[in-house]
Order: sequence, then C-alpha cells, then structure tokens
Amino acid sequence: MIFDKEGTTTIVFQEKTSLSTFMANLKNAYPKLKHDNIVVNLFSFNKLTANDILEFLDISNTHKNSGKSFVLVTDKVSYDETPDEISLVPTLQEAKDLIEMEEIERDLDL
Repeated sequence: MIFDKEGTTTIVFQEKTSLSTFMANLKNAYPKLKHDNIVVNLFSFNKLTANDILEFLDISNTHKNSGKSFVLVTDKVSYDETPDEISLVPTLQEAKDLIEMEEIERDLDL
C-alpha cells in the first residue's frame, strides 16, 4: 500500500492487488490515517462495480463522522450508482477540490 501525504490529506493506492486485499490493508493502516482527509485512488483496479464501492461504506461513514473527508477516485463507476454517503469522483483533482470545499463547510459549521 502506498501513501502520498499532502498537508492534511493522504492519497492511498496500491498496485496489483485484489479489492479484498486492498480493503484489509486499508483497515490495518487506518489508525495511522484517521486524523487526515483520505483519498482512495482506485485507478489500479481494471474492473469495479457499484457493489465493490459499497465495500467502503463503513470506513467512509466512520471517517466522515469523525469530521474528516473520505473520497474514492475512479472513473469505472458513476456516482449515480452509489449511495449519497459515499463521495466518489472521477479524478484526483476533483477529490482535492471536494476536500477543500468540505473543509470550508466544516470551518463555517454548515
């Protein structure tokens, strides 16, 4: 698992692995990441479905409830196919923009 930390945001990705292995590694690494905004880069997965994205629902809800952003990045699944609780965007730049907007909202107590 590869971590790329930029300020208060950590981008997480892993090459050549299954989704179940990725999830296990993410859960193991979560205690080190829980104080950062998290972007999960899923571009290394050739095939993803809306059900695969649902695997991230628990960790996403936990992280968002602690006052931090959790964003998944893939262009394989449309955000229309996922629940509103999951933040899903097609590019890393959009993930960074979303986190910036969410931080502003938290600062303003919106």
